[in-house]
Amino acid sequence: MALFFLFNNRMELTDAQQAELVALVKDRHTHPEAARRAQMILWESEGIAIGKIAALARVSRPTLNLWRTRYREEGVSGLVDRDRPGGQPQISPEVRSRILALTRMSPPEELGISHWSSREMATYLKKTQGVAVSHNFVSELWREHGLKPHVQGTFTLSRDPRFAGKAAEIVGLYLDPPEGAVVLSMDEKTQSRR
Repeated sequence: MALFFLFNNRMELTDAQQAELVALVKDRHTHPEAARRAQMILWESEGIAIGKIAALARVSRPTLNLWRTRYREEGVSGLVDRDRPGGQPQISPEVRSRILALTRMSPPEELGISHWSSREMATYLKKTQGVAVSHNFVSELWREHGLKPHVQGTFTLSRDPRFAGKAAEIVGLYLDPPEGAVVLSMDEKTQSRR
């Protein structure tokens, strides 16, 4: 623990402390945040008002007070960010596995969709299993595993009851086109404007 003197509510630094802080500010290998915090302490030792220091450093007064206190208690090591422990994964491996399994299957017919979207998946999990995940989480999980449910490698049959007859007519045009005929094809997409 370093010794500090407060004189007229101003931090007085020893020559060694001042030299250490100046070296920290000037060292190009110092993390910019640590250098800025060291500079705030130097400004305080020069008698600059706390409000002015906060404005110069572009920090709030509570933030400035945090670094002043940490410097008083720990010296230069107090100006460096502390490691923060990482949190536990918020989504269990079971839920992650369930999302991945559902993604690889066609959506239930009652949903009326041909493929999963991240929003549909999140909504479905909430309604059927009571699992709350964001659509952003679903998208990130898909990216992690290289899944693209909107890009299907299979043929999806239409729900139109006259589909079989229409398909036979179209295939017939390709297999035995009339003389001089031009076949035009149109793909109707419900989610895009063409």
